[in-house]
Amino acid sequence: MAHVERSMDQQGSAYSLFQTAITLEGRVRSRTEELTGLMHRLERSNAALAAAKEEAETANRSKTRFLAAASHDLLQPLNAARLSISALSDLPLGPEAAVIAGQVDRGLQTIEDLIKTLLDISKLDAGIVRPEVKPIALRELFAAIGGSFQPFAARKGLRLRIRDRGLVVTSDPGLLQRILQNLVSNAIRYTERGGVMLAARRRAGQCRIEVVDSGRGIGEGERELVFEEFYRGGGGKSTSVSSPTGKGEEPGLGLGLSIVRRMAQALGHPLDLASRPGHGTRIGLSLPLGLDQAEPEARAAPIATRLTGARILIVENDPSTADALKRLLRNWDAEVSAYRDLAGVMAGVSEGSVAPDLLILDYHLDEGACGLDVAAYLRNLTRAAVPVIVTTADYSPEIERRAAGIGAELVHKPIKPAQLRSLLTYMLT
Repeated sequence: MAHVERSMDQQGSAYSLFQTAITLEGRVRSRTEELTGLMHRLERSNAALAAAKEEAETANRSKTRFLAAASHDLLQPLNAARLSISALSDLPLGPEAAVIAGQVDRGLQTIEDLIKTLLDISKLDAGIVRPEVKPIALRELFAAIGGSFQPFAARKGLRLRIRDRGLVVTSDPGLLQRILQNLVSNAIRYTERGGVMLAARRRAGQCRIEVVDSGRGIGEGERELVFEEFYRGGGGKSTSVSSPTGKGEEPGLGLGLSIVRRMAQALGHPLDLASRPGHGTRIGLSLPLGLDQAEPEARAAPIATRLTGARILIVENDPSTADALKRLLRNWDAEVSAYRDLAGVMAGVSEGSVAPDLLILDYHLDEGACGLDVAAYLRNLTRAAVPVIVTTADYSPEIERRAAGIGAELVHKPIKPAQLRSLLTYMLT
C-alpha cells in the first residue's frame, strides 16, 4: 500500500512539474512575442525618426539653396545702388545732399548686413560651414578688433580695454573673429557709460575669452531670449553703434548673438552668459590652447593711391551695375570700357580697342556664361598675365577655388568702393 501511495505521489509531482513547465513555456512565448512586437515598433519608430531627420536636413539644405539664390538676386541691384551712391558722393554736393547720400548709403549697408547674416545663419543651421581649425595668436586678433572698435567706443565716451596675455588658441580664424566682433559690438551698443573689456586668460588648461561691459545688464528672463533671432532686448532704449565697416550709426539687427551662438556651436566652444541688471554683462567663450607660436598673418603690401590713366575693362551683364561701376572708375580718373559678355569683348578687340591694364569680370554672365572665359581669352591674346578682379554675389567655395586658380582677386557684391579702390591701386602698382 505504501508503495502505491509513493507511486501516486511521484506521478502527482511529475504532473505538477509538467503543468508548471507548460505554464512557463506559455509565459516565455508570450513575453517573446511582446518583445518581438516591441522591437518591430522600435525599428519602425527609428525608421520614422531617420526619415524625419533626413527630411529636416533636406529642408534645411533647400532653404539654404533658396536663400543663396535669393541673396544673389537681391545683392545685384544693391551692388548697383551702393556704387551709384559712392559715385554721387565723389561729386561736389551741398551739405544737405551729402547728408542724404550718407543716410542712403547707411541704409543700403544695413540691408546688405541683414541679407548676409541671414545667409550665414542658414548655412550654420544646415551644417554647411566646415571650420578650418589652426593656431591663432590672440595678440594680433585682439589688436585688429580693438583698432576697429576703438573709434566707436570713444564716440560714446566709453573705454575699450584689451587684454590678450600673449595666448595662442586653436580655432577657425574667420569664425572666431566674427564671434568676438559681434560680442564687442553688442557690448558697446548697450553700454551708456563706463567701458567694455575684451580679455583672455588661462583657465583649467584652456583659454577663457570674455567680453565684459558695464551696461544695463540682462534680466534673468531675457538671458535665453537674447540669443534668439531679431531680439533686441526690452530693458530700455539702446544707443546704436555702427560696425567697423559701416559709415554711421544704425540700430542693431537683433542677429548678433544669434549667430554668435551658432558659430560657437559649430566650433565646439562652450558659450556662457552672466549678468546683473544695472551692473553689466559678461559673456565667456572657452577654447583649447594652441601651440606656443601661431602662423604669422600675411602683411599687405603698401598700396598706391592714384588710378589716373589706368585702362580697365569691365564685363558685367547687369546694365545698372555696369553703369554705376563705370561712373565710379571714371571719377577716379581711370579709362574704362564695358561689355556684357565675351562676344562683346571680341568685337571690341576686332575694332582695335587697346589692351587693358586690368579686368573686372562678373562671374555669372547671361545664358550660363562665365566671366573667367574672358580672362582666358585676353590672356591668350596678349600673352600676358593681365590682373583680374572677379566680382560675384555667389559665396560658393567652388567660385573661390576657380578664381584662385587663375590668380584672380575675388570681390563679393555688393562691392565696397573703398575696398575696390585699394585693391585696384595695389594690383596696378
